[in-house]
Amino acid sequence: MTVFFITFGCKVNCYETECIKKMFLENGFKVSENSSDADAVIINSCTVTSASDKKVRQTLRKIRNENPSALTVLTGCYPQAFRKEAESLTEADIVTGTKDRSALLNLVLEGIENRKRIVKVEPYDNHETLEKMSCLSFEKKTRAFVKIQDGCNQFCSYCIIPYSRGRIRSKPLEDVVNEVTELVAGGHQEIVLVGINLAFYGAESGLGLTDAVEAVSRINGVKRIRLGSLEPERIHEKDLVRLSNIPSFCPQFHLSLQSGCDKTLRDMNRKYTSAEYYELVVKIRRIFPDASVTTDVMVGFPGETDEDFEESLRFVNRTAFSKIHVFPYSVRSGTKAASMSGQIDGRIKTERAEKMTKLGDELEKQFLISQIGKTVPVLFEKENCTDFHRGYSPNYTLVKIKRNNPLKSLRNSIFYVNIEEAVNDFCIGKISDIQNK
Repeated sequence: MTVFFITFGCKVNCYETECIKKMFLENGFKVSENSSDADAVIINSCTVTSASDKKVRQTLRKIRNENPSALTVLTGCYPQAFRKEAESLTEADIVTGTKDRSALLNLVLEGIENRKRIVKVEPYDNHETLEKMSCLSFEKKTRAFVKIQDGCNQFCSYCIIPYSRGRIRSKPLEDVVNEVTELVAGGHQEIVLVGINLAFYGAESGLGLTDAVEAVSRINGVKRIRLGSLEPERIHEKDLVRLSNIPSFCPQFHLSLQSGCDKTLRDMNRKYTSAEYYELVVKIRRIFPDASVTTDVMVGFPGETDEDFEESLRFVNRTAFSKIHVFPYSVRSGTKAASMSGQIDGRIKTERAEKMTKLGDELEKQFLISQIGKTVPVLFEKENCTDFHRGYSPNYTLVKIKRNNPLKSLRNSIFYVNIEEAVNDFCIGKISDIQNK
């Protein structure tokens, strides 16, 4: 039996797909290289925007047309949040959500044997614990993701995720340590801790995210620890100081902003002001002088006036982010913002997105130029061209060096590199003569 996996969305989804893949491999399945000859195709969906849902539906139809005999499985956030809509997609033989991923194997076996359609989307309650999942290898990847948290209690007015992921819950520290230990034994030097609302790790048990980072840092063989996206209101100066004392911690902070306008933040039901956000960025840069601070910015939220947008634009420029992910507001049924007055015309949203993206590109260029002259450790990844080796510095600057020998690979090796030039969205450098810093 062969199975093919398709993953949409965030790093948490990537992690969960790897865990599901491991489960199938351990039970006699082989992973197919393509969908056209697989016995089963599993689509792990995202529903963060309506565009995400559309891509999932298009993929389902494509798979059905290309491989009509395959058992098609739709799982993940989309069916969890919109069960009736997902259930109506007749191209999916099995429809299941984000809860109880361990049951997916038996559902597939049952579907293959009986060829009967199965819809099993179980609702979350408010007292869930984190489902026990682990992944012992990220094939072909130098860094490994470890999901340590799931769920969200924030209920931002535009977001469907609390409905697709349930309430906050965290992985026990012992399980985190055991999983990372196995990943390091498998050759991974960099660990990325991820979650749906990562900054809330341990909130239900009196622990904090920094406790998890410290526990991972004590594992022999962990060279780097990186964090996924963070909510700013849960990051405090005392946490930053503790993190600065961990040599393996990578100073890259992706702090979700959404808007630099306080009125818009209130309408979004975000739990901070622009001043509080800026103060946090100042603290990060004081404690981590070479940190990169990246973010997400939404434009065209209902009620956002031209003046509100310009205020957000000025805030982004003042904060000087290293990189910005810009996206126009997308209506999500089931959220408060979907019924708000003042919905913005699509043309205006596009114009604002283009303007914010242009600023983001300028700020990213300035950040890369600021890296010139520095000597940084770079963890090299699998080469995707014959001209350059490529990898990332601790602050997640993409660094390339010229390949003198096209057959030689630096994959999964760390070398100090002198950064000499900034080009487009990366830096170019040479390996330093000094490798024992």
